[in-house]
Amino acid sequence: MNKKYTINEKWIKASIAGTIWAASEIVLGSFLHNLKIPFSSNVLTAIGIIILISTSYIWTEKGLFWRSGLICALMKTISPSAIIFGPMIAIFSQAALLEISVRIFRKNIFSFIVGAMLAMSWNLFQKIINFIIFYGTNIVAIYADLLKYAQKQLNTNIDLFWSPILVLFSIYCLLGLISAIIGIKVGRKILKQPSENKSINYNNYKPNQNNNKLPFNYSVIWLFANLILIISSFILLNFTSWITWSISIALIVLTWILRYKRALHQLSKPKLWIYFVIITMITAFVFNKIQSNNFVNGLLIGIQMNFRAIIIILGFSVLGTELYNPKIRDYFLKTSFKQLPLALELSFESLPLMIAYIPEFKVIIKNPVSIIYQIISQIEFRLNEIKNNLSKKIFIISGSIGQGKTTQIQKIVESLKSQNITVGGIFSPRIMENETTIGYDIVDIMTDNRVKFLRKTTNENQTKIGNYSILPDGFQIGINALTTSKNRNNKIVIIDEVGKLELENKGWAKNITNLINTSNNNLILSVRDSLTQLVIQKWNLKDYTIFNISESNSLKICNSITEQIN
Repeated sequence: MNKKYTINEKWIKASIAGTIWAASEIVLGSFLHNLKIPFSSNVLTAIGIIILISTSYIWTEKGLFWRSGLICALMKTISPSAIIFGPMIAIFSQAALLEISVRIFRKNIFSFIVGAMLAMSWNLFQKIINFIIFYGTNIVAIYADLLKYAQKQLNTNIDLFWSPILVLFSIYCLLGLISAIIGIKVGRKILKQPSENKSINYNNYKPNQNNNKLPFNYSVIWLFANLILIISSFILLNFTSWITWSISIALIVLTWILRYKRALHQLSKPKLWIYFVIITMITAFVFNKIQSNNFVNGLLIGIQMNFRAIIIILGFSVLGTELYNPKIRDYFLKTSFKQLPLALELSFESLPLMIAYIPEFKVIIKNPVSIIYQIISQIEFRLNEIKNNLSKKIFIISGSIGQGKTTQIQKIVESLKSQNITVGGIFSPRIMENETTIGYDIVDIMTDNRVKFLRKTTNENQTKIGNYSILPDGFQIGINALTTSKNRNNKIVIIDEVGKLELENKGWAKNITNLINTSNNNLILSVRDSLTQLVIQKWNLKDYTIFNISESNSLKICNSITEQIN
């Protein structure tokens, strides 16, 4: 018997807030970056801050901010961008800073403003750290020398070292303040004017239909090999001559290009080479004119700094590729941190819906408070929907061909009805003639209506299941019996013999999908044991119990079912 999982409500709420944030990153992020809008990362941070602050007016639990940030950060792994580690770190850090502020100063206007300023300012701090990581401490020395040179040229005694950073910090703090104010306004509006559950008719999102990607040969060995190559590159850069490190790193980059498309994609970006030229020439200028060293030495140091940046950019890109390895994901799903993968699973299921809720950027700009209010006001309905789906139980009666699954189903139906439990759905009794199976009937459990379903015929126009043809009248009876509207008042819906036809999106497949996604019914599915895992994977079943009829009789199964649904 295979049992269920449970997920903490706090993590469910975090998955909803984190998914809204991730949806905004995906929809608006691509729009802003494609248009090369300045401070686009700050706009996305502002939206994240607004989402978190406004959500906290509805859900007051501690720890929602950092959990939501973690969910959003991890959802960045589905981004088509080759650079995911930087944004992931930024998103989680911003959420954590907002969380820290609220924990220290308690949840009030002051803590929201301080937290929003800190979260927004993280973008500046991370950019500075990134430059130091990419180019080494030489970049700090070059920056200081350039400002000293500017100070001398301007003939001023003012220390210019911190001036650009302080100006940018002030701008970032102002953006954080504005974000906090909008978030507070949205939160207060939701408390005063609770929204009705209604669809938000935004059709700007069109899912990517290109699923014809070539399979990638993931390798744990390559994951560790890439780590070794990155470390080796830094050792070569620091302790060998320019001829040695330039040739060695060129070979490493060539290796990555041959194995990873992401590496080639990164090298094809004009921005990378523009930075390469600018950093190299500035370094040569500083060493030649300001530090009075020769131009060639400065040129080599500039190239060395750029080689370091290329190794980091490409190295983290290829590491990101190998981390998509299903084996690695499966390993983390088996660890003790079970709430996070379960919350992530909910988030990925909700993502298409949340993306459909996000309007175009120009729509948000016109009236940000109203638009974000419409989106955030729906989170309580989404919470109830998820909780309702998680409370649904799914029972799988498993066994081999001819082992008596349908007979057990019939006994379970009788037992449930005797306990006044409302049951709907279908089962398909075998029809025998001279000890030979000639077909199957179908029975509507609610009405007891029984008609012919499968028979051996020579009609080539009828859909086949093995040696049997599906009779139209019987098939229609099954379709009608499994509609969600007909089963609205039933506690349980039974579907006998879910098999290959359903796995190919035929037969009762559409009805099963509707019952799982949109109904309140508990389900009992009869499935051949060889197909059980395929059925679980196809419908992404969660809270399910498997009964193998070779181990459990109908009485034991029925008692377990009634105990769980009650």
